[in-house]
Amino acid sequence: MTTPLDSLDVDLTVVLGKTRLPLQRVLRMGRGAVVGFTEGDADFVEILANDHPIARGQITVRGATIAVEVTELVRKVDFDTTPGATIGGQIKPETLRTSA
Repeated sequence: MTTPLDSLDVDLTVVLGKTRLPLQRVLRMGRGAVVGFTEGDADFVEILANDHPIARGQITVRGATIAVEVTELVRKVDFDTTPGATIGGQIKPETLRTSA
C-alpha cells in the first residue's frame, strides 16, 4: 500500500564548507581547480533538505564508503499563524479579503 509521502521528492544537500570568490576567479578556474573553504572545522557538515537546514553531521569513512553521520538535528522554527502575519514582507494569501 502506498501513501502520499511515497511520491514526495526531497533534495538532500550536504555542505562541506563555504567560501566567497569573485566571479572573475570562478570563470578562470579549470578542471581540477582547488577551492579552499573558510570553515575552520571541516569535519562537520550542514545537511539541508530542499535548501532548509535540518541537521549537522560528521563525515565518516568505512572502507571504500564515505558517509555522513547525523550528530545533531536542527529544531523546527516556530511559524507565526496569527491572521494578518506576513511572510517575507507580504500578506498571507488567506488573510486577503475583497471588498463587496
